[in-house]
Amino acid sequence: MGTLRAVGFDLDGTLFDHRGSARAGASAFLGGLGLDVTEAVLDAWCAAEDEQFERWRSGEISFQEQRRERLRSVLPPLGIDVPDDDVGLDALFEDYVRAYRASWRAFPDALPLLHRLRSRGFRLGVLTNGTEEQQRDKLARTGLDGAFDVVCTSERIGFQKPDERAFLTLAGELGVAPADCLFVGDDPAHDIAGARAAGMWAVLVDPAAGLRDVVLEEVARTRGVRHDLGREERDDHAGECAQPDE
Repeated sequence: MGTLRAVGFDLDGTLFDHRGSARAGASAFLGGLGLDVTEAVLDAWCAAEDEQFERWRSGEISFQEQRRERLRSVLPPLGIDVPDDDVGLDALFEDYVRAYRASWRAFPDALPLLHRLRSRGFRLGVLTNGTEEQQRDKLARTGLDGAFDVVCTSERIGFQKPDERAFLTLAGELGVAPADCLFVGDDPAHDIAGARAAGMWAVLVDPAAGLRDVVLEEVARTRGVRHDLGREERDDHAGECAQPDE
């Protein structure tokens, strides 16, 4: 492998607390429709999102249609009639988007981690399956945007993870060989397998359980120098209060 020069990140579920933000937004949206918002209801909303978003990712339906399908699949079984036209469905979904957007948050240790990596001279990039406008808006509203040299959304680059061409595009825009890049993500198939297929190092993370130490330790191991980096950074971080993710 090469010499580690850059670190790439998935966004949703890795740096950005999408699931927590989505559940908070859905709770506000569905409650506004007069529903009793139970955990089962939120689980149904999230399951519909996963199913329909994957249909969009695979090219089966459009981005806007996957939003409409989420409303059609979740609301009628709960006793809520949905509009029978696309304009009405899109307007209704925008009510959810506003609630979701108001709930956006990064994981607590995401920005400190990015600052540490940048201070060590690494180039940083994001590779995310999503639309250019929304994903960049997430970065801006959570304060993460200034930490990155490169932002690659699937809409802009034309490739979806786990397609290795998406990771090769990220490496190219970062100006490094794939072997010189570590990719960090929370999805074994889309993030880890895709990155490794492209020739990158990769580390699977669970940000709810802690992001910073895991990544710093992997950087130290992968880089082959400064093996005390993970411990050193933990010492710097000692004494800080843990913050809840949700």
